[in-house]
Amino acid sequence: MPVEVPTGYDALVLAGGRARRLDGASKPEVELRGRRLVDHVLGAVTGADATVVVAPETLALPDGVRRTLESPPSGGPVAGLVAGLAALADGRTPGQLTVVLGCDAPFVAGALPRLLAALVADPQLDGAVVADADGRRQWLSAAYRTEALRRALGGSDGRDAAVRAVLGGLRLHVEPARGLEAVDLDTWDDIRAVQA
Repeated sequence: MPVEVPTGYDALVLAGGRARRLDGASKPEVELRGRRLVDHVLGAVTGADATVVVAPETLALPDGVRRTLESPPSGGPVAGLVAGLAALADGRTPGQLTVVLGCDAPFVAGALPRLLAALVADPQLDGAVVADADGRRQWLSAAYRTEALRRALGGSDGRDAAVRAVLGGLRLHVEPARGLEAVDLDTWDDIRAVQA
């Protein structure tokens, strides 16, 4: 029986970075199965109350999606989280839950209802993250309580901080991935392996 996605969440998509292992290509614009990676990920969060993508101005985004970028740019994913949360709070009251996704996780959509449902079921949790087959937590394929995420970021700009060091102390539900849900695509070989 399918899990219903709870309403009342925001979405924060990280789509910056240098993509060194993709020979400098714009990772969010790499096409997979006829769609850009960023569009796969945005398709997973169509039910969000508000969505922000942390990305440079050169990345075209659909209408209604907010954009921000850490300052200065290329500060790493934690700096992106800081900038994204600020953008989600700009001019509005943020949702109680924030889905955090990297643009290189195009198959995560199936896991999101389970992540959100885990948070709704247990108010003591700070977040819920996908884990791959080896049990590795995918910090950027996750849903967090917005205030817990904000506290973990600690008011810093997050520049060059490690995601695991910042978020590892949260009380988390770890959701085993099904199929390709935990796949992230960092290299051309990764992308070719899932093109079919």
